[in-house]
Amino acid sequence: MINLVAIQPLVALIAGVLILIMPRLLNYIVAIYLIIVGITGLLR
Repeated sequence: MINLVAIQPLVALIAGVLILIMPRLLNYIVAIYLIIVGITGLLR
């Protein structure tokens, strides 16, 4: 299984760049991030 803790900084970096390029993506990126974090939190 992939270590999700190591992936979080990479996801944050990609999300930050996308938000800088297209600020409208902020809502979707935050929503997807929260869903992923919630699911991984429940599976632990």
